Amino acid sequence: MNARDPFLNIIPIRADSAWRGTSDCRNCGIRDMVLFADLNESDFNLIHAPIDNFEFKPGQHLYDEGDAVQGIFTLRSGMVKLVRTAQDGRVRIVRVLRTGDIAGLEALATEHYETEAVALTDVQLCRIPLNVVQTLGVQSPRLHKRLMEKWQRALRDADDWLADLNFGSARQRVAHLILKMRSSGDAQITTLFSREDMGAMLDLKLETVSREINGFVREGLIEPLDKTGRSYRVLNAQALANC
Repeated sequence: MNARDPFLNIIPIRADSAWRGTSDCRNCGIRDMVLFADLNESDFNLIHAPIDNFEFKPGQHLYDEGDAVQGIFTLRSGMVKLVRTAQDGRVRIVRVLRTGDIAGLEALATEHYETEAVALTDVQLCRIPLNVVQTLGVQSPRLHKRLMEKWQRALRDADDWLADLNFGSARQRVAHLILKMRSSGDAQITTLFSREDMGAMLDLKLETVSREINGFVREGLIEPLDKTGRSYRVLNAQALANC
């Protein structure tokens, strides 16, 4: 599979097997979190293209900014960064997606993707062809409602991301990112990215990000759990929140 062109070999399949495609949507482990959570058997009779599984390694692109829209992605595991290039050439990470989030949702209203989507970690996801989403969005009230909920959440998360990570001192921005990236399963564990990526998220220089993180370690607010500087244990969340 070409990670830069994941839409190759899209073929129609029988409606009675569309529930399955190459993904087992019925028995999905995150079924309650994803776009198709509320669909029933009659809804899936409208599907005439496969719901495919894909895997991406860190650094691989799901799609690039400006690419023609062919489908959306539901993230089953891992993290994906959405990147936008400003008119002055600066690259900014505008949001990070995690399990249950959708990549490319905003593109349903346009003909092109508005951001570049890049895997931050090992990623597993489902690719839902655009015509499937369009057909179900019109004919299934359940999916239409879910689409609107996902869209509203995406807008809210984007606003929260901007508010939390792009205002305040460098210390405050880094502290807020550490808290925001805590695991949903264990709030004491946070997974960060390369210092360069963090700088792009926070509009800070790489050296500034490194200095602030090292300062939090020295102060005993966080402790490293690996040698790469990506995984940390949060020892004092309240102090970070009050930075």
